[in-house]
Amino acid sequence: MHEATLIISDATLPNAQRMRHILDAADYFIPHGSDRIAAMANIASLLYYSLPDVNWCGFYRRIGDVLVVGPFQGKPACIEIPIGRGVCGHAAFNKRTLIVPDVAQFVSHIACDPASRSEIVVPLIESECVVAVLDLDSPITARFTKTEALLLERIAMMIVERTK
Repeated sequence: MHEATLIISDATLPNAQRMRHILDAADYFIPHGSDRIAAMANIASLLYYSLPDVNWCGFYRRIGDVLVVGPFQGKPACIEIPIGRGVCGHAAFNKRTLIVPDVAQFVSHIACDPASRSEIVVPLIESECVVAVLDLDSPITARFTKTEALLLERIAMMIVERTK
């Protein structure tokens, strides 16, 4: 199989169908027993190229009290984010998904790319500890929905359960 064919680039595809295709592709890209960083790399690419209006998609891995940039797609990013700071740090600290419709209204937002207007961050939780976060940015305000949050949470769970 050509892995690039799993990218969902059809802009006319209904959202529910797009989400199903992305989940099927994620299932392929995260085989049981696979390397976690390799899985993160493919998932970052899959989501970046399959979800419309995303200008950054990637992972920050937790190392001690900071989140350190991991595999991503998009412009260069902040290297480290303290737990509790910015959207990523807050999601990690609170161990829950955070959707920010307008990052300009989020007090401690860290602007790696000034074009970003909205953001969603999903923590990857293993044995009750946040091991990473999945972060997506968009140049459009209110871009991310609860439907996408549910999809990203399932993908995050797949990464935690299937990789080492």
